[in-house]
Amino acid sequence: MKQKYYVNNNAQSNGDHEIHVDTCYYFPMMHNRTYLGEFETCQEAVREAKKRYEKSNGCVDCCWLCHTS
Repeated sequence: MKQKYYVNNNAQSNGDHEIHVDTCYYFPMMHNRTYLGEFETCQEAVREAKKRYEKSNGCVDCCWLCHTS
């Protein structure tokens, strides 16, 4: 099932821009996020986010399969 993914425009302290689904507890505020699209997997969303932010990573809470640091 496809989900809507967003990237946080504000980098974490380690420089990562986190990827979130719209139901995440840590979902960024409207002015701090960019819609990436609907994807089957978080890996697809990370690939899309890396077009904007090279250092993108999945959220530990909602995209834990794509969380690497």
